Amino acid sequence: MNEEMFRALRGDIRAGLDVTSSVGNRELTAYIEQTILERESLRYLTAQEKHELVKRLFDSFRGLDVLQPLVDNPAITEIMINSHNDIFIEEEGVIRRLPLAFESNSRLEDIIQSIVSGVNRVVNDSSPIVDARLKDGSRVNIVLPPVALKGPAMTIRKFPEKPMTMNELVRREALSEEAAELLQTLVEAKYNIFISGGTGSGKTTFLNALSQFIPSQERVITIEDSAELQIVTVPNLVSLETRNANTEGKGEITIRDLIRSSLRMRPNRIVVGEVRGAECLDMLQAMNTGHDGSLSTGHSNSARDMVSRMETMVLSAAELPVTVVRQQISSAIDIFVHLSRLRDRSRRVMEICEVDGLKNGEVQLNPLYEFREVGERDGRVEGGLTACGNALLHTGKLRMSGISTHPLSKYTEGIREG
Repeated sequence: MNEEMFRALRGDIRAGLDVTSSVGNRELTAYIEQTILERESLRYLTAQEKHELVKRLFDSFRGLDVLQPLVDNPAITEIMINSHNDIFIEEEGVIRRLPLAFESNSRLEDIIQSIVSGVNRVVNDSSPIVDARLKDGSRVNIVLPPVALKGPAMTIRKFPEKPMTMNELVRREALSEEAAELLQTLVEAKYNIFISGGTGSGKTTFLNALSQFIPSQERVITIEDSAELQIVTVPNLVSLETRNANTEGKGEITIRDLIRSSLRMRPNRIVVGEVRGAECLDMLQAMNTGHDGSLSTGHSNSARDMVSRMETMVLSAAELPVTVVRQQISSAIDIFVHLSRLRDRSRRVMEICEVDGLKNGEVQLNPLYEFREVGERDGRVEGGLTACGNALLHTGKLRMSGISTHPLSKYTEGIREG
């Protein structure tokens, strides 16, 4: 059945039954099934095709229309709607265009409004950009005209039902088993860890995997623009989410507000989903005031670049001397983990660096692991995360956590404490 025939059938069903919320799902499904069975022009469809048509019609009224099957497909990781008739997906790292379309821009706008209203957010001409989420936790970014020139644009970033474990990341060769063991130890010992990387490099997935090493008896506060973290191993968990201003420009709650509030909630650790601006200063101050073991992410091209970006973000919040800003960063962050998406679309850990204080006014990084490429085979980049041979310099938190002897002792022998 082509799209024109589908839209005509959908219009007939809408005309024959008031498909508002007052009609139950069961009644709507029964009416759709009856209509399909009675249509002479649809007799050629197989039982399976009729079943799929019933589901698609139902989704067009109660679900996300043409997007619902894409959202339900676990193999699809990203859905990109550039306009009502321009839809792309990413599946197994490959982006392709689909022969699907909404009836009109108005129909796409209806779907958008149903999504944002479900999480108590507003998007309109005066506030055309919003972040939201679906019921399954998928992250949604929406941009409306006049900012989006081709019509309403929506990007849906999907996440697996169960968060990926570190063992699974090792199996996928995102990092080595030895590096994963080091990170587990550092999380348990309450090192402050910052994950950097580009768009789509797997920062949130990696943060979820790291969070599984947080001891279950601790109290954790998560702070995000749009809630997407899946911390399942900590019972004492509070998840906070920002709020946009209302139509009168009031009621906005920012990440900065949430970080400040979280400090009064007796957290053992604070997890900030992503820092993009002035909230970086509040995060660093929280890490510097006894909330060890905190985690966060940010966009950058390397661990060194992340340091520079953090400087810029802090300076956007307050007029401070650069040396003071760098001192804040060097005393707050213990470890940088940098991720990248390589040309074969695989996501790999590229660097694990320890922060080693200031020298000559610059934040010093002590490389522990780095990715070394050795070639390419059958379209896949070959290589792995290799130890740089440098010892972990600051082991005070290891001792305080009771980790005095450990398989990683070869990286901590004969070095200073702190």
